[in-house]
Amino acid sequence: MANATLSSFIQAQLADLKAKGLYNTIEPLESANGPVIRMGGRTFVNLSSNNYLGLATDKRLVDAAVQATIRFGVGSGAVRTINGTLTLHVDLEEKLAAFKGTEAAVAYPSGFNCNMAAISAVMGDGDAILSDELNHASIIDGCRLTKAKVIRYAHSDMDDLREKAREARESGQYAKIMIITDGVFSMDGDIAKLPEIVDIAETYDLITYVDDAHGSGVLGGGAGTVKHFGLQERVDLQIGTLSKAVGVVGGYVACSQTIADWLKARSRPFLFSTSLPPGAVAASIAAIDRLQESRELQDRLWSNARYLQNGLRELGFSIGSTATPITPCMIGDEDVTQRFSAMLHEQGVYAKAIVFPTVPKGTGRIRNMPTAEHTPEMLDQALAAYEKTGRALGMIG
Repeated sequence: MANATLSSFIQAQLADLKAKGLYNTIEPLESANGPVIRMGGRTFVNLSSNNYLGLATDKRLVDAAVQATIRFGVGSGAVRTINGTLTLHVDLEEKLAAFKGTEAAVAYPSGFNCNMAAISAVMGDGDAILSDELNHASIIDGCRLTKAKVIRYAHSDMDDLREKAREARESGQYAKIMIITDGVFSMDGDIAKLPEIVDIAETYDLITYVDDAHGSGVLGGGAGTVKHFGLQERVDLQIGTLSKAVGVVGGYVACSQTIADWLKARSRPFLFSTSLPPGAVAASIAAIDRLQESRELQDRLWSNARYLQNGLRELGFSIGSTATPITPCMIGDEDVTQRFSAMLHEQGVYAKAIVFPTVPKGTGRIRNMPTAEHTPEMLDQALAAYEKTGRALGMIG
């Protein structure tokens, strides 16, 4: 039986979240996470998946996962440093390095793991980290694991970054200084100003670290934001995920061989987490092969994104500053945002409300994720639901 004090505390906190429209209801799927999903016996147009390219259900990936599972089993059986490194893991890391344009890559059980691992392994007491104020929660937590001084700079404000980089370097207090940024910011869809960030880093001798979870598979011919700007040889660490555009699960750090060797020797999630299961590794390899063979999926993704974004703008909604397929419909008030999502749900459109603490208070939005697998008819159904809901709530004329 749970401690009475703990239960009372949690119940009060949950009631407060629900009263403020900040409680998130989790609905289990009864189908694969495709462009149309099934929940509670109903079907919905799905605009909440990170499965950008539809690879989570791709037959080639499924077949690769099945064959690897038959050969190697459902799990790897150990951490990487004991005997949990299969030939598949080596193949994946070599393929990722070639894909990202780096000397090496290190695979981890998740993208979140990567930020916990790499930041804490490279930075420490006596160092400083310059971090964009809208960086992902995993970056924030990775920074917290270090004893480094964390200096936040205003979101994509290069003047603020330049001034804080100059102050940090000229202070003489820090042995190493790192700039960390998302490549694509997941809640707004805007792209980091990497050319300027890299120039600032080189001016002040700073380490560059880019979390490209939402850029990989989408920008740069699929290789990500760093490749999009042609900066592969000027960025020290590129972090990516295998769970979004790649469609599987896991994460990786693409970097120099020296950094990779250090991460394998000293990053705790690598040393103390059982390695990725064989099926996931084989499916990820198949996905990278697919991305390198053709731009068909990326082209369809971008076409669908433009269709949905243009439709929302024409209806009178704000989609913020997105420059990627991530399509936020800006609402503001948390309770109204939750109501908006619920009304879309009633009309067969699954688009989740994103509210504090995922985004700052007062900036609630419906975050839409068009994929390569959506059809114009599906997107038209979603736009019709947006129009009806927006008029009912007095948000559009």
